Amino acid sequence: MLGRVYFCRPMPTEGRLIIVSAPSGAGKTTLVHHLLAQPALGLRFSVSATSRPMRQGEVDGRDYFFVTPERFKEKVAAGDFLEWEEVYPGRLYGTLRSEVDAMLQRGEHVIFDVDVVGGLNIKKAYGPRALAVFIQPPSLDALRQRLESRNTEDALTLATRIGKATHELSFGPQFDTVVVNDDLTRAKAEIGRKVAEFLDQGLAEQ
Repeated sequence: MLGRVYFCRPMPTEGRLIIVSAPSGAGKTTLVHHLLAQPALGLRFSVSATSRPMRQGEVDGRDYFFVTPERFKEKVAAGDFLEWEEVYPGRLYGTLRSEVDAMLQRGEHVIFDVDVVGGLNIKKAYGPRALAVFIQPPSLDALRQRLESRNTEDALTLATRIGKATHELSFGPQFDTVVVNDDLTRAKAEIGRKVAEFLDQGLAEQ
């Protein structure tokens, strides 16, 4: 019995970038995992750098690039990050330009799971080589219900997340395309089609 054969796109001379951003709870991580599971797309996940300590079972360079807070700040000052954020006091996360460029030069397509501002910063850096996708919840009420169903937020944290989401939704028109995640199956199909078309366009231009 023959094994399964996957027909992948020819390796391009230079890779392209897929940026997926959304308010918390809109489903972007689920959709990024869906895209990574499609062999024909040939996507590589962008590993972030962080200043937090390594946890048991984590591997440097696979889960994160682990650096000290001091080293992280030195890299910020040197302009080494495409985007970065202090998520919690003293806990810094960011995307290293050198790592992304190395993957692109190898002809690999890179996918990012980043916040809205970070996504727009990456798009600004790479222009037409990047497809910036905004994942939009069907409504703020639906987003609130999703966050509440997690049972991981107290009332104050939930209100903060909703307030942040309201602000982040205003950035949607600045992205190349918007996928409304009102039905997960439909959203998976839509984002898969848009990403495939973008990558095929890149091959046609080479």
